[in-house]
Amino acid sequence: MEVKDIKAIGRKLKMFLSQFDDCLGRSEPRSNLETIVRGQLSDLERKSLEPIALAAGVPPRTLQDFIASGNWDHERMCDQLQRTVATEHSHCRSIGLIDESGNPKKGKDTCGVYRQWCGNTGKVDNCVVGVHLGYTVDDFQCLLDSDLFLPKEWAEDMARRRKTKVPEDVVFRTKPQIALSQVKRALGNGVRFWSFTFDELYGRSRSFLDGLTELGQDFVGEIPCDFVGWTQKPKILIKPTFAQIRKKGRKRHFPRLSRKSLPACEVRNLAKYSPAFTGQDWEPYRIKDGEKGPIVWEVKSVPFYRKEGADGLPKQTHTLIVARNVLNPKKIKYFLANQSLQSSGMTLNNLLSIAFSRWPIERCFEIGKRDLGMDHFEMRQWPGIHRHFYISQLTQLFCGQVQQSLREKNSTGTVSDRRAGSSGRQCMDYSSASETISAIPLLSKNNRYDNLSPKSQSGFACVPLENGNKKTESLRYRCQ
Repeated sequence: MEVKDIKAIGRKLKMFLSQFDDCLGRSEPRSNLETIVRGQLSDLERKSLEPIALAAGVPPRTLQDFIASGNWDHERMCDQLQRTVATEHSHCRSIGLIDESGNPKKGKDTCGVYRQWCGNTGKVDNCVVGVHLGYTVDDFQCLLDSDLFLPKEWAEDMARRRKTKVPEDVVFRTKPQIALSQVKRALGNGVRFWSFTFDELYGRSRSFLDGLTELGQDFVGEIPCDFVGWTQKPKILIKPTFAQIRKKGRKRHFPRLSRKSLPACEVRNLAKYSPAFTGQDWEPYRIKDGEKGPIVWEVKSVPFYRKEGADGLPKQTHTLIVARNVLNPKKIKYFLANQSLQSSGMTLNNLLSIAFSRWPIERCFEIGKRDLGMDHFEMRQWPGIHRHFYISQLTQLFCGQVQQSLREKNSTGTVSDRRAGSSGRQCMDYSSASETISAIPLLSKNNRYDNLSPKSQSGFACVPLENGNKKTESLRYRCQ
């Protein structure tokens, strides 16, 4: 890459940040934002505010006040980021990704800190948890929104709320409720999704699934093994018969299930005993290509009806997918899609590609924490934590755009995806982009990205193996 190209990226950063000038107002906050973003793009070992300020020759208190109490609109910044993604990265097959990420914390003073499950440490730990909405299309991925999860113990403790400046209108919300509000916000800012995917924490929430359906959004999400429903639509009584009207005593509510209808059954029992499943053979699908060979799952699918709405009655036809790992048959995943294979025009390949596409948001977490200091925040108050989340999203979006422009300009500089399978999809690794960005005079001349090897990720190809024949025996299977 030539010097003029490096300088062009420096100008591109200024142009990118200028989109958010209206959120910041005066020139001083704009300068502070640029300093933080450049610090997150630098090779500093620790990317909290103090090291960034010292490396940039700025008093640490300046950046700390900017984040903690500065007069600028971070919510508007998040809205503008979403509008930018909607304008520049819109695609008919974009997928919304919903997940959470925990950051271990010591002490009891950080807003939202509590002993809860922390994915970083893989155990129940003292941490704060953020709920995140991700976006992926082709080889591009980014985070659209982030919200701090406030445990019920925090939401009901007025003293701690005042100390950490939790807004008065913030009440306790479950993680699925937070995720649904993020989806509504993104849709309001013009972001459009082909479908959503999520893990079983969100899949077990009936109100969350109802909310996505009411918003007109398709989903293919993982559900727990004790999720209940029917493989055949039960009979529903819409109104009482004449004899029931004349009958004395407490009146039954309508519509309701017929007495002759079978009760809803757990999906693990349906998969094991229902003729709809037992009458099928397991069909192998190559989900993606791993570094050690194809990753293959065996799949069965049937039409499915779940409890919907306040009355818990089945309405829309769904698709239940049961996937079994070929190397470990006891490892079974259950996916629910609110589309019917018979009427929606969707294929099982499409549904599987969505169901197994949660890795891009994990990739966003990995890159954000490894390279951009997403978890290097030391502020304790509600506004400061959210501002850090949004600035980290902004920095990662810029990295993604630089990576994409480098790939388009020079195909030899792309990061190949060794697990892309038949789709040839490429992973979003910011190593090459980071090398270029770090060449801009930011905070340090050293470049710690030089020795990073690209970490490959999977594509979306879900291709049935050739007629399910014995060629599968020659493939090197690998568990996900």
